[in-house]
Amino acid sequence: MVERFLKQTTFSSVEDYREHLEFIVPDHFNFAYDVMDAWAEEAPGKLALLWTNDEGVERRTTFGQLKEETDQAASYLQSLGIGKGDPVMLILKRRYEWWLVMLALHKLGAIVIPATHMLTRHDVVYRNTRASVKGIICVDDPYVVSQVEAALPESPTVEVLVRVGDANPSAPSDSLWHVWQSEWRGAPRFQRPVNVNDNDDTMLMYFTSGTSGEPKMVAHDFLYAMGHLTTGVFWHNLHEGSLHLTVADTGWGKAVWGKFYGQWFAGATVFVFDHEKFNADTLLRQIERYRVTSFCAPPTIYRFMIREDLSRYDLSSLEYCTTAGEALNPAVFDKFYEKTGIRMMEGFGQTETTMTLGTMPWMEPKPGSMGMPNAQYDIDLLKPDGTPCEDGEKGEIVVRVGDRRPIGLFKEYYRDEALTREVWHDGVYHTGDMAWRDEDGYYWFEGRKDDVIKSSGYRIGPFEVESALMTHPAVVECAITGVPDDIRGMVVKATVVLGREWKSRADETLVRELQEHVKRETAPYKYPRIVEFVDELPKTISGKIRRVEIRNRDQKQ
Repeated sequence: MVERFLKQTTFSSVEDYREHLEFIVPDHFNFAYDVMDAWAEEAPGKLALLWTNDEGVERRTTFGQLKEETDQAASYLQSLGIGKGDPVMLILKRRYEWWLVMLALHKLGAIVIPATHMLTRHDVVYRNTRASVKGIICVDDPYVVSQVEAALPESPTVEVLVRVGDANPSAPSDSLWHVWQSEWRGAPRFQRPVNVNDNDDTMLMYFTSGTSGEPKMVAHDFLYAMGHLTTGVFWHNLHEGSLHLTVADTGWGKAVWGKFYGQWFAGATVFVFDHEKFNADTLLRQIERYRVTSFCAPPTIYRFMIREDLSRYDLSSLEYCTTAGEALNPAVFDKFYEKTGIRMMEGFGQTETTMTLGTMPWMEPKPGSMGMPNAQYDIDLLKPDGTPCEDGEKGEIVVRVGDRRPIGLFKEYYRDEALTREVWHDGVYHTGDMAWRDEDGYYWFEGRKDDVIKSSGYRIGPFEVESALMTHPAVVECAITGVPDDIRGMVVKATVVLGREWKSRADETLVRELQEHVKRETAPYKYPRIVEFVDELPKTISGKIRRVEIRNRDQKQ
């Protein structure tokens, strides 16, 4: 499959990849037809999706079966009036139907808007009105249904509501809803629409959760799916025999990074564990039971995994592990490698992009580094005055676009030209993320531009202090922020979540111990002068730490 879309399909070095990566881009590319249906024709009996949940239900679906089911789903949605260019919001958690509906909407040329089940009425109204949502397909969950219904009086564009569940719905407002489980199989035979899409049509939109302000509406075209070929085939290092598990909620971008496009380009089997509450032991048992070969998760998940006794699990099936979603602390890398013998390969990107930086199989990982630029992007670091950084200098990660937008980069912030121009001008897309590059060409994350702390003339990136703190056994999670100070301008503050066995020791003695630990692990001027112990850190609905919330709370106090 890969050879249909790349002029060269294997690479042996950084230089080889950088010089020879070149996509073959067909007209009217549509992932559902050109990749998934092609697999169904070539290898109909090959396992595409292995789905299980925390109640022990299991479904194994081949590429052939997946084509039949997605055709049926597309026909059903078509019968409800969904078609080309219609924005449809999906709130389906990790239900099996999410994969069917995603592909079905691609087949119709509709615009998919994945969303988290944690949205409130306000969140739903905001998305409905900003994107002119026509249809909502959601899990048959009392909370989700109630928030959607509460949003309807302020959502005039919504015409179609579909509930997806295992039992007959019983809410008094059933007349508002179509019921997936009793209707979708009855749709007529699917007829592929004519002129489904052009390459630059909008295929997918994500509302970025954002660490400040209202969410931005990121619009991707149909080539975005092709941009993830490098994610699955190269970064995840997948092949047709792989069984890949990415830990991600379907409401945010990491799901299509790790549970959809790139994995199926590679012909791998996507493994899904549908569960309500994360538990490291349960997850490890799933890897053991199903013989998962490839695993990807945010560093937070790895942090909880390494606190388990990994000798109790048979993880011998694991061949490859990757991580993204937040910066990886070297201490987590080292401990996981010590316990498993597997080196985590880090990647970096945004909702606005596919993977822009990564540690590929032909590279030696440097613990804590994001790796090197993905060859499909022209990556650079810029200083505040717009000039390029030298090695060792901190700057903003940018994508040089020039006259031709690279495959995988977003089209625009939908209906917000001013915001689009703010980050994308003069042929450069500004990510807002700060990093530095070492002499070998590896990039090292520093934080968001707004997160950098200026103290006594020093510029301190929060991640370097967090990395030092994370090497202390007491620390499970931490966030570094700046607090205004009359003498130094700002001082470093650490907001810390302790391990269970350390919570009883949350006193001034432990504060001093953590401060001294940071002084030993990194430059002494970076140590946190203020340490606060908390039960949990404020996070966005996609799991990113909201340092802005900590800063705002401190300013109010």
